[in-house]
Amino acid sequence: MSQRCIANECLSNTGFSYTLSLINGKYKMTILYTLMEFGVVRFNEMKKYIGGISYKTLSVTLKELEADGLVHREEYPQIPPKVEYSLTQRGQSLIPILDSMCEWGDNNRI
Repeated sequence: MSQRCIANECLSNTGFSYTLSLINGKYKMTILYTLMEFGVVRFNEMKKYIGGISYKTLSVTLKELEADGLVHREEYPQIPPKVEYSLTQRGQSLIPILDSMCEWGDNNRI
């Protein structure tokens, strides 16, 4: 078995790098976790649950996750406006990773 040489490799060509490009950001994993735990969530509910996140940051981050196909946005034509967010099938495929992170945290909390 030959050993790989780092000089011949590039991190940006890895699956790890691609995954990180989708979930990297201060609140992306938190938003994904929130949707994993609660299913369908309204914007203000998520803002209150996460705490410390501005309306603008939450809005921008949700738009990025939606553009990447991880989050679904459902807007209802009513007054006042009602918008709900949930994980897409692609977003749901991250659940085993999120579950593993939760388990690791439970087992290694100091």
